[in-house]
Amino acid sequence: MILLDTHAWIWWCTGSTKISPKALKAIKAEETVGICAISCWEVGMLVAKKRLVLDRDVEVWVDQALKFPKAQLIPLTPRIAVKSTLLAEGFHGDPVDRILVATAADHGCPLISKDERIQGFKGIKVIW
Repeated sequence: MILLDTHAWIWWCTGSTKISPKALKAIKAEETVGICAISCWEVGMLVAKKRLVLDRDVEVWVDQALKFPKAQLIPLTPRIAVKSTLLAEGFHGDPVDRILVATAADHGCPLISKDERIQGFKGIKVIW
């Protein structure tokens, strides 16, 4: 499995050229593309704050994006929630990023992310 950061999920689903060739190759090579439940919340928040404009209702978009071939929703478990609070000192405080990183660590899988703050974290493999 490979896990997608929220922006990578959006770009993958929309066929955006913003996703790196290396990330796209890694996605194509995996049987399962994990989508964190928190990413559904983040997409909704981005739309609500008008930082993301979709071509359809956000609930419809999320539902359809979760039906992409290979996509699998990864739930936020109590274990992941707690792990997100125990990341190495110095990891930034964004709760979504903390949950994404904790999810990748818990599942032992790489995370596709353009976020340089996440890329600098040594606790997981990040692909971009």
